[in-house]
Amino acid sequence: MKKIAITTLLMTTLATSIQAQDFKFDEMTYSPEQTVFKLFAPNNAKCIVKVGKKKVKMTKAGDCLWTATVKGDLKGQPYVFNTGHGDTPGVFAKAVGTNGKEAYVLDLATTNPAGWEKDKRPVCKSPVNLVVYEMHHRDFSIARRDAKYPGKFLALTEPWAIKHLKDLGVNAVHILPSYDYGSVDETRMNEPQYNWGYDPVNYNVPEGSYSTNPADPAVRIREFKQMVQALHKAGIRVILDVVYNHTYNIDNSNFQKTYPDYYYRKTIVSPPSQGGAGGESYSNGSGCGNETASEKPMMRRFMMESVKYWINEYHIDGFRFDLMGCHDIETMNQIRQMVNEIDPTIFIYGEGWSAGACALPNEQLGMKANISQMPGIAAFSDEIRDALRGPFSDDTISGWLGRLNTGKPGQFSGDVEVESLKFGLVGCIQHPQVNMQKVNYSKTPWALEPTQMISYVSCHDDMCLVDRLSASIPSLKSSNGKWSNSQMDELIRLDLLAQTAVFTSQGVPFMLSGEELLRNKKGVHNSFESPDSINQLDWQNKLRYPQVFEYYKNLIQLRKQYPHFRLGSADEVRDKLHFLKAPTGVVAYRIAGAVGCAVNNVIVVLNPSRSERTVTIPEGTYTVVCASGVIDLDGLDTFTGSQVSVAPQTALIIHD
Repeated sequence: MKKIAITTLLMTTLATSIQAQDFKFDEMTYSPEQTVFKLFAPNNAKCIVKVGKKKVKMTKAGDCLWTATVKGDLKGQPYVFNTGHGDTPGVFAKAVGTNGKEAYVLDLATTNPAGWEKDKRPVCKSPVNLVVYEMHHRDFSIARRDAKYPGKFLALTEPWAIKHLKDLGVNAVHILPSYDYGSVDETRMNEPQYNWGYDPVNYNVPEGSYSTNPADPAVRIREFKQMVQALHKAGIRVILDVVYNHTYNIDNSNFQKTYPDYYYRKTIVSPPSQGGAGGESYSNGSGCGNETASEKPMMRRFMMESVKYWINEYHIDGFRFDLMGCHDIETMNQIRQMVNEIDPTIFIYGEGWSAGACALPNEQLGMKANISQMPGIAAFSDEIRDALRGPFSDDTISGWLGRLNTGKPGQFSGDVEVESLKFGLVGCIQHPQVNMQKVNYSKTPWALEPTQMISYVSCHDDMCLVDRLSASIPSLKSSNGKWSNSQMDELIRLDLLAQTAVFTSQGVPFMLSGEELLRNKKGVHNSFESPDSINQLDWQNKLRYPQVFEYYKNLIQLRKQYPHFRLGSADEVRDKLHFLKAPTGVVAYRIAGAVGCAVNNVIVVLNPSRSERTVTIPEGTYTVVCASGVIDLDGLDTFTGSQVSVAPQTALIIHD
């Protein structure tokens, strides 16, 4: 059944008659004397705004622009719009009540915590200096015994939380969707409920279930700001996960109730020229039943204004775009350009793929292959991820970490895994020592600069690393969720080795919350609505396996201390990073010293096999800073020579 994209639906007339770039989506502007309501809706609509118990007819103020002014001080009053398709808080509500069904008139200045005007974004001169920690509010704090606000925004203001993050050394938290979403009922907060939040309802209001009082519109806003403020004081940036590519559903979405079908893409199914009867259906590139139309002027404007609003009102420091491959390239570039005018250090990255076929051709979309057309925007590297642990499509197939131990090559040959890992280590740029014909998924480099590549081995929407190793390496399969001591030793070795590859790569390192605690989710691959017993962090693991946290902490510090791992420029990477000849499966490389750095060369050797391996290196006197699962920045040992032996399933890092 052939689908043909419709990209011009409603665009021609609107693009010529509405100055979309000047429309600010200020659907409610409050002052003590009056409140002005505005709405983007069809010209033939009958628009009203209901404020408290009043119904006020809106009048046309321009093409598809409706307005109403209500005199008097309306602060604290609920309101909804109606264009003939049911009540809606509008598409750009800034304050809502329980479950986001009503918007509220609010003076946002009254939601600012003390000292908010002095809040400053932590300094970060380049994305390559970031260490990103992906977290879910409930996962992180719900099982923490000393948490005063478990599962809430305010948990991240508590001393224990700040101390853990600072001790670990991360300088950016990527929080899973924190806007108002649909799958948790805020009237039943006494009952266990869980969701990641990839089901948007009100894009510009914090989620009520993470606040201490969802019924009070001001509380969720104030507590979100308190969270940002506390993290900023600790030197930690806040990155927001944004899901503009789809809505919770279509019929009940605020987009559809306000301006039916404008904000969504449609396709023609079986057109008459193909012998069919024709007809339209909603495109589903998101895999969630719908896909928004970022290329349409007012959807593009909505995304831009939303990003700007989170920056200005909530002091957000970065954005992770869910399924960025659903958005058109021009929209992403306009967002980047707009953000540059505010603060060019605000980081933007996303998933360089979609979940299905979109109504626009891939050449127009924010796919990973098109990252070179989106300067200043990064994408996740599934090349290094799947090279390390195995393909996303099959949890039972191991990658580089386990292939030599299982004798089961699975989807990749050894050469493919090694070349794919090397591709990730250089930041997914063109490098003369990477054979792109043997790289998984990509046959041409897609990043112009290493800062456009997110380096990672696990994130929220897949098995966490321990579970994946256990599922794909036969000797590590657990019995009833438990591992023997020898199995646990091997799991730890491979876990640390995987993250060593991630944190010594030239891209921007990214880790899943709890990996530093040897997190597992009992083998659940897609835990988006699993209970706390699956998703919560086990804080007791910090005591059970202290060597894991210590290694992660020191690995992050190692990256910060040596600029060799943060060259930040493709030309510098090509000039200074050179792979060394190594035994089968082993990856070894040398990075020449940066200008002004006391250390000349750093050599990294990654050995996934169960046997010790020897690698020839340039003759010299070296200090060992990482060996056999231990990192010491002051040095574990020194030696002189031209060969190094690397313990099984570990990394060796030395410098001269």
